[in-house]
Amino acid sequence: MTSRREFLTITASALALQASGLAAITPATRPLEILVLGGTGFLGPHQIDYALARGHRVTMFNRGSNPGMYGDAVEELIGNRDPELDQGLSALAGDRTWDVVIDNSGYVPRHVQASAELLKGRCRRYIYVSTVAVYDFEEGSVFPETAKLAVLKDPSVEEVNGETYGPLKAECDRIVRSILGDACTVVRPTYVVGPGDHTDRFTYYVVRVNRGGEVLAPAGPELETQWVDARDLCPWIVTLGENDTPGIFNAAGPASKVDRLGLMWGLRAMTEAPVVFYWPDQALLDELEIQFPMMEPGSEHFVNTASMEAGLVYRSLADTATGTLQWWQAQDDERRSNPRRWPTPEQEAVAIARLK
Repeated sequence: MTSRREFLTITASALALQASGLAAITPATRPLEILVLGGTGFLGPHQIDYALARGHRVTMFNRGSNPGMYGDAVEELIGNRDPELDQGLSALAGDRTWDVVIDNSGYVPRHVQASAELLKGRCRRYIYVSTVAVYDFEEGSVFPETAKLAVLKDPSVEEVNGETYGPLKAECDRIVRSILGDACTVVRPTYVVGPGDHTDRFTYYVVRVNRGGEVLAPAGPELETQWVDARDLCPWIVTLGENDTPGIFNAAGPASKVDRLGLMWGLRAMTEAPVVFYWPDQALLDELEIQFPMMEPGSEHFVNTASMEAGLVYRSLADTATGTLQWWQAQDDERRSNPRRWPTPEQEAVAIARLK
């Protein structure tokens, strides 16, 4: 959940980028009515900020845990994705229509089915934000959008965790396509990074390399890594709605393949501090119980041709890293002293000592 302080920082960054002329936002030729399911997490502020800048009218549906985040600029409807809890979906009932629905918060098949059935015929375009984790990773290592999806072994499971996240999203993915047909667009992002990323995954590498010194790198320097900057993904999702674009898209950058070695050296080029990398093997990391964010032991490639043909532009690593670092440095001391799931300096020192 994005706080008011974090949202203001994100918005300030977006406006600064707009003022620089690098990403001038022009008004849309026709204002749309856009309904965002969610809206206060990581993706929502980037989407809503862009949609408002384009002149669209935005309605946000969520539990109301962060009211007034957008002032009077956004209409807020309060409810719950679970139709059996609180007010459920009652705020969305009736015959009201929207041009575009952007579903950021659908994780449980029962919840997604309820909203898709309720909104069917009441929106021109329903955009479901899925994930590349939906694929069946036992089927290979290269995944176009037509690749086989994972199967949820127990259809009654609704708890979202590391094991169930992908299969649950896969079932949600199937459900929206089945119910909405050609009116549905599915976006499957890989790791979403950039300013406002509350997971702190990509942020770890940016901050750690910028600090310099002896740096423990992830295992497998030859393995590919993919990501997408929220500042590219979110405006593009709005554009898909504006253009009424159907289809399924892997949102997995960058435009050209980058391995872990290239990622780390790219970050190294951005700091004045001396940096020395130490590359462990996976066995050492397992022994010391060190888990690097974003860097699984294997390597998959998610084909991104369709997304680029549909207009998604993946910005440079330098741009993403700079924006991420500026955002992180703008956070308060408490936030920066409590990063999420980073390797500790003590773990790093022990591993480097073993590698010397």
